[in-house]
Amino acid sequence: MLGQSDGSITSYLLPMGVAVVVIVLRNMRPRRLRIERLWVLPAIYMVMLVGALTEAPPPITPISIGLLILGFAIGAALGWQRARFTQIHIHPETHDLSSRASPIGIVFIFAILLLRFGARDFLASHPDFLHVPIVAVGEALLVMVVATLTAQRLEIWRRASQMLAAAGRPLERPPNSFIR
Repeated sequence: MLGQSDGSITSYLLPMGVAVVVIVLRNMRPRRLRIERLWVLPAIYMVMLVGALTEAPPPITPISIGLLILGFAIGAALGWQRARFTQIHIHPETHDLSSRASPIGIVFIFAILLLRFGARDFLASHPDFLHVPIVAVGEALLVMVVATLTAQRLEIWRRASQMLAAAGRPLERPPNSFIR
């Protein structure tokens, strides 16, 4: 039945095949980057995260809180790294921005997806491995995803803003003793 994981390699191939096609097609050409809109999706994701955490909160134990913090820290680090792999270009005359994922960035995304699928299946088949409720692990993974997306957009915004500021500066005159 579709949607059930039987633990075989075919359960990884279909999602990975779809992910490969989508990611490669999205990153074949540069996309216009609107830094004034980069905050919108993280805000939506944060609202959804808060809704999910209040609807079915994880158990309030030091371990589950630690997992949430760890998920946030790992997600922020992954998002920052993923943003570093994003190529940002500025048009010299119009100052329009465009972005494109680098080939190493695409490999990085696939590595994260493989780790996520493997961890999900391993934790589903060994629920007592971490000695915490599976709900806490699921919520930590959700926090990690939101932190990844938010940190990625924040780093892209920071880099693009610096590029725009540098492009908007007037050219400095070379030192000349005749011009004062």
